[in-house]
Amino acid sequence: MPLVQLIVLAIVQGITEFLPISSSAHLILAPMLAPGWSDQGPLIDVASHVGTLIAVLLYFRSESAMLVRGGVDVLGFRDTPERCLFLQLAAASAPVIIIGGAVAASGAIDYLRDPTVIGAASIVFAVFLWRADRAATSKEGLDRIGWREALLIGGAQALAIIPGASRSGVTITAARYLGWSRPEAARFSMLLAIPTILALGGFAGIELIRDGMREDVLAAAIVCVLSCAVAFVAIAVIMRWTQRLDFTPFVVYRVLMGLAVIAAAGQLAGQG
Repeated sequence: MPLVQLIVLAIVQGITEFLPISSSAHLILAPMLAPGWSDQGPLIDVASHVGTLIAVLLYFRSESAMLVRGGVDVLGFRDTPERCLFLQLAAASAPVIIIGGAVAASGAIDYLRDPTVIGAASIVFAVFLWRADRAATSKEGLDRIGWREALLIGGAQALAIIPGASRSGVTITAARYLGWSRPEAARFSMLLAIPTILALGGFAGIELIRDGMREDVLAAAIVCVLSCAVAFVAIAVIMRWTQRLDFTPFVVYRVLMGLAVIAAAGQLAGQG
């Protein structure tokens, strides 16, 4: 695989995983826009997800430590706020893992990768994000997120199996509809990415082991390091952004991208 393709894939994954613009859509569209690029394969998928996972763990060091303590408290049957957060994130991750696995097993995921579907999803879910972001909200603090809210946000995350919907986008949208401030909505969305990315990486890892790991480990290392660095910067940008600005620029970008993808759907499908 050409070095430039590895760099582009790592940058795209690092930027789009945590911004509300859909990483899956961009990763699907990138090879379509660059004729001659081959599918990156499961090892590169695992490497890019590991990189973004490391980035979110590093950026949210204190929250990550809370989750570790929460896991220990679960094993020790101790009732603590950390245990509650750990269980909430685990339960909220279940819908996307279960539904995503069922869709992948059925083969329906191939139909969702159609450029028209991607473009339409980008526009529709951008509108939902815009509407949710209009509400005046003030809720703060992860310790105030209840089970109902965690499960509703987790249910919304299941919509992210549709390329173009955006995992971070739908979870932020749900959190905003539930009354959470922009920073807290983004924070919970990114923490919710931890179990989700672990699950996705696990599925890709199983496929990798099944195929005998015939891919270039050096290429995977490059993608992992670069996607981690880019994702860390992207997280810092979005967290600072939410302190002062709304999500309108992301909404506009998604609508314009969706319209462009729909307009070029026939050409893109022929190149995919």
